[in-house]
Amino acid sequence: MAARIEHLVTSGVFTLDGGTWDVDNNVWIVGDDAEAIVIDAAHDADAIAEALGDRTLRAIVCTHAHNDHIDAAPALAARTGAPVLLHSADLPLWKQTHPNRLPDGELADGEVLPVAGIGLTVLHTPGHAPGAVCLYAPDLNEHDLDEHGTVFTGDTLFQGGPGATGRSFSDFPTIVDSIRDRLLTLPAQTRVRTGHGDSTTIGAEAPHLQEWIARGH
Repeated sequence: MAARIEHLVTSGVFTLDGGTWDVDNNVWIVGDDAEAIVIDAAHDADAIAEALGDRTLRAIVCTHAHNDHIDAAPALAARTGAPVLLHSADLPLWKQTHPNRLPDGELADGEVLPVAGIGLTVLHTPGHAPGAVCLYAPDLNEHDLDEHGTVFTGDTLFQGGPGATGRSFSDFPTIVDSIRDRLLTLPAQTRVRTGHGDSTTIGAEAPHLQEWIARGH
């Protein structure tokens, strides 16, 4: 069976720099009936495990280490035996949430994570966080609607613009560079599946992003 995308929304809190906000997070499951990868294990390990069923979980991939994207990762790893993967530049953020439990492996730019006959290519896209990554799957075309694949952007790119850069560990010019150099170079019809809110496409966001790029430096 071909690889497919499943989507959960989990709810919890985002905490950074002394502030706390209620948030809804997108959790993405990519795989088939036998195996899967989870992208951003947010808030509710039980709900994610229920959605996985008896499939083998190959990896728990963290697009970055803000607490709302990683808070359920250790519990899901303990339940499934899957490794937690994070870019090393986000270890300082990770340790704010999980000081006594390190990730199991490091994500590297250009690395390809195989699952269900496809590959997810790691794109290092710092700015929202130093170790933020996106995952590009050119062959993942759900329901034949996405002719040029899918990119999972975490909090790097949303419908309407870049992720926030007003808090610690973030930088606006850096996220603008990441979006310009790593995401706007993808085919316009690439489906953008975000860490919060609705999905979009690279082509739909490109006109708005030109203004952000102009403001980036």
